[in-house]
Amino acid sequence: MKLLEGRVGLVVGIANERSYAWYIAKSLIEHGATCAFTHLPGEKNERRTRRAVEALGLTSEPWLHPLDAGSDAQTDEAFAKYAERFERMHFLVHSIAFADRDWLQMGKFHQTPRQAYLSAIDISAYSLVAMAHRAVPIMARSLGPAPAEKDTPAPTASIMAMSYYGAEKVVPGYNVMGVAKAALECTGRYLAAELGAQRIRVNLISGGYLRTLASSAVAGTDSMGDRTVERAPLRRNVTGEDVGKTAVYLASELSSGVTGETVYVDCGVNTIGV
Repeated sequence: MKLLEGRVGLVVGIANERSYAWYIAKSLIEHGATCAFTHLPGEKNERRTRRAVEALGLTSEPWLHPLDAGSDAQTDEAFAKYAERFERMHFLVHSIAFADRDWLQMGKFHQTPRQAYLSAIDISAYSLVAMAHRAVPIMARSLGPAPAEKDTPAPTASIMAMSYYGAEKVVPGYNVMGVAKAALECTGRYLAAELGAQRIRVNLISGGYLRTLASSAVAGTDSMGDRTVERAPLRRNVTGEDVGKTAVYLASELSSGVTGETVYVDCGVNTIGV
């Protein structure tokens, strides 16, 4: 059964075939969704993202557009070009984050420079606000007018972003990124409260440790996978497929009553105290 037949949306954050965004897109497409994609500016980044997207097995030429999430002008352009091409948006996947690697690997958190702190918050958290702001009118058009009866079920749109347990508890080496993810989760709740009246749901997926380009920047991750197998209730590491299937749930009407939540997909690691 395909849960997303006829739905279309934007996936932001595919860097390669090992990123959570890639697994999310793969699962969405397998359930019938049409996905558009952004990539970091520059030919090298475009080639890398295009190569990863082509590995998804699409039957048509993928839509890709450059997006520097720290630029309002580029965010405006990306969403305007998306709207020209697709007109509708039923889901938005925000799977990007940034922090200066020096302050994840070598720096002490209390020594974090102002600019490193602000840039992490800007790209990792504020960008969700910026993208949601531009997605809302497209999503509203896609959903049409609300039913006259308030209790009558009606189609919803879904915005989802990727977080990590370091937003809630201290994870050695995660440092300023943990603060940025905490801001991201809180941002998601405020957006959910505000956009719910327009039938737009906003949720976070807190994925467990997965060896990605982003996770390699965090000091101490080499042993994190082994520790997860020892401590996790399911006695295994999370997979990209685990997160992808959760994204399908959040993008579909199976989760029509779910918003403002952080959904943990980490094999239960977040439930363990020590």
